[in-house]
Amino acid sequence: MTRLTALSALAAVAGLTLLFSEIAWFNRVSHVERLAPYQPGNRRTQAGGILSVASFRDVIGPLSRAVGERLARMLGFDEDLQVRLVRVHSSLDVTGFRVRQLGFAVSAMGVGTLTAVALAPRPGLSAILVLGSPVLAFLAVEQRLAAASKAWQRRIFLELAVVAEQLGMLISVGWSLGAAIGRIAERGSGACSQDLVRVQARMRQGLSEIDALREWAALACVDELDGMIAILALNRETADLGRLISDEARSIRREAQRELIETIERRTQQVWIPVTVAALVPGVLLMGVPFIDALSLFST
Repeated sequence: MTRLTALSALAAVAGLTLLFSEIAWFNRVSHVERLAPYQPGNRRTQAGGILSVASFRDVIGPLSRAVGERLARMLGFDEDLQVRLVRVHSSLDVTGFRVRQLGFAVSAMGVGTLTAVALAPRPGLSAILVLGSPVLAFLAVEQRLAAASKAWQRRIFLELAVVAEQLGMLISVGWSLGAAIGRIAERGSGACSQDLVRVQARMRQGLSEIDALREWAALACVDELDGMIAILALNRETADLGRLISDEARSIRREAQRELIETIERRTQQVWIPVTVAALVPGVLLMGVPFIDALSLFST
């Protein structure tokens, strides 16, 4: 208990130091730092002292990123974290996500340690509480992002047929590809529309329509989207692009229908599992009673 009290006091002092460093009354900005933005060349000096949240973030950020990437690979998450964060339109960057993730892991480790000290279980269970809780917390945060990424890909796939039909209709009536993308991005509210807003922003930055769409396809990782953009790449080479896009939309819709039928059939088969078990157990019991009785008869 003495060691636990000392560690708790040390953690409390560190937390209060970081908290007070963000309050202006305790952490006054020096005269040089206040005048730094007005100097020639706009030189920046370090805002905050050594014991500040900013300095702590600068130190712990690269370490959290390196440790988090290694643990994620060990747990089977091979896709680039930056791609997943951009895909789901997250406001966090890779370093911010890893710092938050390791913060949850350290908090879970602290809770597991306190639980092990309070309950005093067997050494094996204590090791599981202390070492298993941070791994579970790390895995939960990583799995949450992976689930959000897969859900976003699924939304793109389900909306893609409608978006392709809208593109085909607008192009058929004389709209350019860039104008059609801008209209769908402004009028829509789904996952594809949000991604098309980013595509439109990349077009304003100097990319062509096809390059921006290919960048979106590389980020989304949806096979049907790759096929649709391959047809849109023929924008300047064919005069019948609207019909080709409409045919691709029908193909995407057939694929979605096929997956829906497959899901219905799988769930229909799953319904029979409890029915089969419920009918099999009483049948085995009814068959087992005379069998056991016959064995006892022959044995005597």
